[in-house]
Amino acid sequence: MEELKALYQTILERKASPQEGSYTCYLFEKGLDKILKKVGEESSETLIAAKNGNREEVVLEVSDLLFHLLVMLAELDVPLESIEEELAKRSQKIGNLKVFKQTDKNT
Repeated sequence: MEELKALYQTILERKASPQEGSYTCYLFEKGLDKILKKVGEESSETLIAAKNGNREEVVLEVSDLLFHLLVMLAELDVPLESIEEELAKRSQKIGNLKVFKQTDKNT
């Protein structure tokens, strides 16, 4: 998703060069606790939208969640490429069903 990469780049730019009135800069100003609070809120809102079966609302809430996750990654200096690399590794794994079933039993 090129849009995700472009958004992450914009977030990094806001972190490096804060702009007055920017919501992203506000989040960085407030710090990790505020950013994590927003991630939690957006996660909950995403779950509720999904549970309600409202596809349009799911799209909106997932977009909010992804934005706040990207801000969190930027705050923690985690490059987006690290996430891409991990997902690529996972997409090549085969035969983890036993592990997933055990995890499901424990939760």
